Amino acid sequence: MVRTPLTPWERERGARLGALLRAARGDRSMVEVAAVAGLSAETLRKIETGRVPTPAFFTIAALADTLGLSMEAVARAAVPEGARDGEATSAPPSDPLASSSASSPLSRRVAHHGPAAA
Repeated sequence: MVRTPLTPWERERGARLGALLRAARGDRSMVEVAAVAGLSAETLRKIETGRVPTPAFFTIAALADTLGLSMEAVARAAVPEGARDGEATSAPPSDPLASSSASSPLSRRVAHHGPAAA
């Protein structure tokens, strides 16, 4: 599987998320927090250092719950400062399917065959 390179905005978002999680963890050990959240310490380490800037939703939900963070606080902290002020240079693409991810199998299926039946 070939991954598309992350945009500068995605890398910055991952760094901000990692900083928030490190701050919320405080004096608790990485091993302790990871265990309570149901993750490996290595996964938490990668998220906190920005090596995994786009972790899965349920991973972040488990960490937020473990660390006493609201999902709103996590989402707010992950948005770069310029994007909050309406600065277009820091904002994400307006249409995520219009980016390079449009070549993913799911988006190709949706684009060529319409939405999947529920």
